[in-house]
Amino acid sequence: MKSLPLLLSLALAVQAAEPVTIKLWPNGAPEKPGTKIEAETEIQKGDGIRRVTNVTVPTLTIHQPAKPSGTCVVVCPGGGYSILAIEHEGTKVCDYLNSIGVTAALLKYRVPRRDPLNPSVEPLQDAQRAIGILRHRAAELGIKPDRIGILGFSAGGHLTVMSALHANDRTYEQDPALDVPDATPNFAIPVYPAYLVSKDDTFTLLPEVKVTDKSPPMCLIHAHDDKGVTSASSSALLYLEYKKLGLPAELHIYAKGGHGFGMKDSGLPTATWHLRVGEWMKAMGWIE
Repeated sequence: MKSLPLLLSLALAVQAAEPVTIKLWPNGAPEKPGTKIEAETEIQKGDGIRRVTNVTVPTLTIHQPAKPSGTCVVVCPGGGYSILAIEHEGTKVCDYLNSIGVTAALLKYRVPRRDPLNPSVEPLQDAQRAIGILRHRAAELGIKPDRIGILGFSAGGHLTVMSALHANDRTYEQDPALDVPDATPNFAIPVYPAYLVSKDDTFTLLPEVKVTDKSPPMCLIHAHDDKGVTSASSSALLYLEYKKLGLPAELHIYAKGGHGFGMKDSGLPTATWHLRVGEWMKAMGWIE
């Protein structure tokens, strides 16, 4: 049986219009020469989790709320940069955001990883372009260009962090009609982010995870019993870097929940993480 908070939040998710899908790269996504990916497909494993892989045409699908607040959040499903958990870390999150007046932009970024040693290159390009498109089309979409955040899970949480800390480190030729000089999101919500620490040292952030005085406000969600490269220590360490610089940040570490809980109803407190995020967004002034 679903928890009452989850049922209430999903019941309120009445969309004002059918979702609209936007291609991020009208002339084709930038790929390294020789890249060959099979046709996009949905993987079924009998566990009820919807998985999409072989994404070569990355898109943004805009889910509009019935009463828009002007705030928009880019949603990045997880999946180890191999697949996208498109439902419990994607569309269901969009439903909740719509229920609190937030426009949700579901990012279907490129997977599987092209470079095993640097898997976030293409996804980061997609996220940077997504922020640019949203800011260019803000008036059309009923959002405010200075109230665009990003939220992601696991690998998508890593992408969320990289988008916040490396927004303007571009590895593609920019198009002034689609990109913006500063693609920094206005806030970031990493949920059990992966790959911020190494498997050999889970108590030291990797060198590329560097917070500066220009890093956007952040709300971190994790479970204490998450392990390895997705260890909760990574969120704690990132929070401390924010604390050192006196930047706005909030951290929630639940005793139990493991990894990959997303919008699943586990019966644990992790099942209400999205309510904590909504409270944070309200406290920060992004929703009423």
